[in-house]
Amino acid sequence: MNWKEWKDKTAAFKQIDVRGIQGNFFQGIRRQALQLPAGNGLEIVQSFDPIPLYEVMEGLGFEHYTEQKGEAEFHAYFYRAEEKREEKDIPMRPAALTNMPLIDEKLGNIAVNFWDLTWNDENRYLPYEMRLLLSLANAVGAGRMRQATRELVKAYIYGLDSAALDDVFELLAWNQGIGCFSSEIGPSALFAAYKTIKNMEKQGRKRDEICEMLKEKYGEKNPDVKV
Repeated sequence: MNWKEWKDKTAAFKQIDVRGIQGNFFQGIRRQALQLPAGNGLEIVQSFDPIPLYEVMEGLGFEHYTEQKGEAEFHAYFYRAEEKREEKDIPMRPAALTNMPLIDEKLGNIAVNFWDLTWNDENRYLPYEMRLLLSLANAVGAGRMRQATRELVKAYIYGLDSAALDDVFELLAWNQGIGCFSSEIGPSALFAAYKTIKNMEKQGRKRDEICEMLKEKYGEKNPDVKV
């Protein structure tokens, strides 16, 4: 459906202004979106183009149209054309991007577009899970265990075989050294998440169950993982 076919309905959409809100508000918006029947919608106001929301809402049956009404004022209209749930719930949306407008509103828009180019652009050659593993390795090298843990969880939930993680940790031991591995990587949330996967697989637990455990133990509630 073309947005012009439902444009006249936007005046009745519930408006949610998330400008200045830090942290992960995606789940809150998702919960409200799930309650809407087909033919209704939401209006999200943000200081930058809310690109990370588009995939979430599309998976729930929403179409979208965004207008920029000021230098740092974007109104994204989401119309529920059909009621459905997203097929793949990838956790840990880039909530940290909401910190950028606090520094500079233009920086917020630059950051979200850079994120979109890096992770969503169709011209990217490497598979998504491979880019997550490269990001994981780079994060460990820079001492950013929080980011590394998030990339591992996303990669596994996306469908990565745990055998690939075996290779990654072997290479980390080789490149970072046994001492660094023992003192920094071993006690980290990153390695704890890896051990959770391996132990649950050995117990014969189903992948869906492991993914739910990862989201519960190594999601935004974990102070060593949240941003």
